[in-house]
Amino acid sequence: RSGRSAALRARMEERLLGARFRYLNQQLYTGSSQDAARLFRDDPAAFQLYHRGFERQVRRWPERPVQRIVRYLRRRPASLVVADFGCGDCTLAASVRNQVHCFDLVPLSPRVTVCDMAKVPLAAESVDVAVFCLALMGTNLQEILGEANRVLRLGGTLMVAEVASRFEDTRAFLKAMTHLGFKTVSKDLSSSYFYLLEFAKTGPARPGPAPGLRLRPCLYKRR
Repeated sequence: RSGRSAALRARMEERLLGARFRYLNQQLYTGSSQDAARLFRDDPAAFQLYHRGFERQVRRWPERPVQRIVRYLRRRPASLVVADFGCGDCTLAASVRNQVHCFDLVPLSPRVTVCDMAKVPLAAESVDVAVFCLALMGTNLQEILGEANRVLRLGGTLMVAEVASRFEDTRAFLKAMTHLGFKTVSKDLSSSYFYLLEFAKTGPARPGPAPGLRLRPCLYKRR
């Protein structure tokens, strides 16, 4: 009997965690990066919970996008300086020899610098590679990607791995990226789980809105 009630309690806890994860996820995708920074500043424990839920979702995938980016960086010189926007538990930094600046809303590791992704504490043109691995959240995408442009040197690389179902019009998205000062170097759209896009910085972002720079919120259904 006690075994049965323990199992029931575990199931209820799981359901509660799932509901909380979905709520937090919705906040992250439907608010700005400033809102997200505020949310987790007020409730750091919520980020741990969010990260756990996120890990559970990605574990079901046949391949983790961060491993693709690790492989990419291992083929490039270790002298390249990397900025990891939305680094989570710093898997990328732990897997490569490069200097990696790790940014996120809550420090899951001592390596993390806590900040809003639209305002990272780096000098202009100070990094060679900027990475967003499942981290393009928030309604102010243009501001966040504009920040990546600011910290990248001319010709530097922007790597974006994002959930495939978020792209409603990939061509329009890539065109909008040219407005932000990036040209497409390569795109891998072969996975139904995530797309991997590589851009090079061609110059500063142009003023004014970039039409087509839209990603659907990644909202998880109840299981």
